[in-house]
Amino acid sequence: MKKACTLFLFSLIITQSFSQEKIKVAVAGLTHGHVDWIFNREGKNDIEIVGIYETNNELIKKYSENYNLDKNLFYTDFEKMLDKVKPNAVSAFGATNEHIKVVRACAPRKIHVMVEKPLATTVQDAKEIEKLAKQHSIHVLTNYETSWYASNQYIKDLVEKGELGDIRKVMVNSGHQGPKEIGVSKEFLEILVDPEKNGGGALFDFGCYGANLMTWLMKGEKPLSVTAVTNQNKSEIYKEVEDEATIILQYKEAQCVIQASWNWTFSRKDMEVYGDDGYAIASDATTVKTRGVESEREQTIELDPRQSPYNDPFSYLAAVVNKDIEINDSGLYSLPLNVTVVEILEKAKESARTGETIYFQKD
Repeated sequence: MKKACTLFLFSLIITQSFSQEKIKVAVAGLTHGHVDWIFNREGKNDIEIVGIYETNNELIKKYSENYNLDKNLFYTDFEKMLDKVKPNAVSAFGATNEHIKVVRACAPRKIHVMVEKPLATTVQDAKEIEKLAKQHSIHVLTNYETSWYASNQYIKDLVEKGELGDIRKVMVNSGHQGPKEIGVSKEFLEILVDPEKNGGGALFDFGCYGANLMTWLMKGEKPLSVTAVTNQNKSEIYKEVEDEATIILQYKEAQCVIQASWNWTFSRKDMEVYGDDGYAIASDATTVKTRGVESEREQTIELDPRQSPYNDPFSYLAAVVNKDIEINDSGLYSLPLNVTVVEILEKAKESARTGETIYFQKD
């Protein structure tokens, strides 16, 4: 009982240490399948939605009815909306190749931006986003579901403490049965199967998770080389993009294998980290399996979900805008790290196309 009370008080102190000031957020687009999250936040009072940009009348009707939204919230001109509602931040839920347009409009207006993963479809766009953010002193965050996993943070802490030894091998498995198979909306499906809008298929959709996590574990270090193999296992469904991708990132003394697929029999986002002194496996958001070199048995650890604002992208965005959180350059949401993610994805795409290993040039 004493332990439970102590944990409760600790959680209360952590929660109250962050500013309660509500920030004004505008939504850019309703086509991305993750957009519903921002409208399903009962009990949260850290953001106020002040405007929604969308040109598709069917989507405007759908969301206004589903969430009983005031029709005056909707705008069909993005820049006019920004000037009218003057948000502190914009959360983008359109195609990935539209992220650059959002930042170009927001940066000169000193409006912070959060986009859904990955940051961009090309390195050129990613670096322009980084340049605009620095020039205008704004934050551009990239949201990944796995950033909120207590299991991943637990493993990161083990690595930082040296309990696994030096990292030698990492495996990240991400994906599901396929976007059409799981029934995403027609608007979202159109993005995912368009190589221009999405950058590719499964390689960009789920390869980005492994690139993000490995770059984080390696404290921002770039791999020496990238090798990738892709395939259209279901070419009758996914005619323009790959539905299967395996990416190998080679570092000086470590290797990461990323398996990004629209062919898993179930949805998964798990990670395995092997070091000189032991391994740790994040089976899901709150389950970790570990074993040291001197241990005879594997240990399973069940974790509590992370505390606010580290369990919700919009709470995290509010904390960043309110300067309650300072993002370091190798953080999961950081701009430098996510530019590296796009560099990895672009090189993986080139490797799959040419059948060759692609090397990073030294900065």
